Amino acid sequence: MENLVQYGYVVAAALFILGLKQLGSPATARHGNRLSAGAMLLAIIAALLDQGIVEYQWILIGFAVGAIIGAAAARLVEMTSMPEMVALFNGFGGLASLLVGWAALNPGAGTFTLVTIVLSILIGGLTFTGSLIAYGKLSETIGSGAVMFRGQQVVNSLIVLGILVSAVMFTREPGNAQWLYLVIGLALLFGIMVVIPIGGADMPVVISLLNSYSGLAACAAGFAVNNNILIVAGALVGASGIILTRIMCKAMNRSLGNVLFSGFGSVSSETTEVEGEIKPISVQDAYYVLEAASNVAIVPGYGMAVAQAQHVVKELQELLENNGCDVNYGIHPVAGRMPGHMNVLLAEADVPYDQLLEMDDINPRMETVDVCIVIGANDVVNPAAREVESSPIYGMPIINVDQARTVFVLKRSMASGFAGIENPLFYKDNTRMLFGDAKESIGGLVREFD
Repeated sequence: MENLVQYGYVVAAALFILGLKQLGSPATARHGNRLSAGAMLLAIIAALLDQGIVEYQWILIGFAVGAIIGAAAARLVEMTSMPEMVALFNGFGGLASLLVGWAALNPGAGTFTLVTIVLSILIGGLTFTGSLIAYGKLSETIGSGAVMFRGQQVVNSLIVLGILVSAVMFTREPGNAQWLYLVIGLALLFGIMVVIPIGGADMPVVISLLNSYSGLAACAAGFAVNNNILIVAGALVGASGIILTRIMCKAMNRSLGNVLFSGFGSVSSETTEVEGEIKPISVQDAYYVLEAASNVAIVPGYGMAVAQAQHVVKELQELLENNGCDVNYGIHPVAGRMPGHMNVLLAEADVPYDQLLEMDDINPRMETVDVCIVIGANDVVNPAAREVESSPIYGMPIINVDQARTVFVLKRSMASGFAGIENPLFYKDNTRMLFGDAKESIGGLVREFD
């Protein structure tokens, strides 16, 4: 039986790695997700056999309840709420690691085990409350801007000092429960304090970072309970989350420290006067321009998710192609409110993968684009990142939609984006504003073609 369990762990680890690799491409992501889910099921079965558990009734009940909740979430949660759900997943992963570490505590534990218990509790607690705050910002149940106050760094420093002292005392006196409770309480508080100063525009980075934290917490919990597959799975999640976080930071031309400690959202409310005037356009006039276009680029943003317009966008793409037009999509790495948000939406509408171009691929083509359709994107196409040195996003790489011959911006109103920054793109001579719900506006264009 022991050999069978170890073989199960090895196979599960290999499937985790293969599944993670396949998640790196839209063409293989679904298969990779299925492989990873199967690997997790295999790992759970092997772990149960390894522990010699013979009474499975509570485990089966938990498995059934979890399966029902997961299936319901997958079916009922809308794509617009996917970032919030990912945040909750990260949070519950952290909470699970906290509880596992806590349950692993026993009076005879050695120093190494006690250290790993502290790490799983600390990182897991931080991830749990930090993810709840991220959920609140993403769902806008709390303010999405950065929350800053006088002496905030001093408070955070005192919390860190308290965590260190409590952790050391816990490893010295593991039988004294007050040190354990203090570590748990401070970890939960620190999670809140870490995320509240981060503004809404940085949420994609926060989501990937919290994902990494949840993996590191699981890895620490694996050491605490001496389970190799949990160590491997946690390390994979932690490493992939860190890599994704770095990709997100590079896409914004900012360091991780700047994201975590700059209070970006707290300065984004400042407005600068933009010269020019808004030039609205009707659906009928937009149709005439598109009908004559030979090269169209579509740049989606969170507004497309809100309007659930991805399917009608695909219809417009097909009509344009039938009209002899070349159509591509420009995808910014931080478009939307979680990494890969736009890719998920467009994959749902069966948009061909080879038409989804990354920022570095579509920018060199932008000057040859006849019409660029911006659907609900704001901050990732804001030319202030190139032109206005005082802008909080100055230096951030953007999709240069303003270099296209004509730009259609689909928005409900002139409200600023999630970062709260004025966008000079709307006032450019080659920009036309098509106001209204994106799904209805694009549906109107589709009807004109029909």
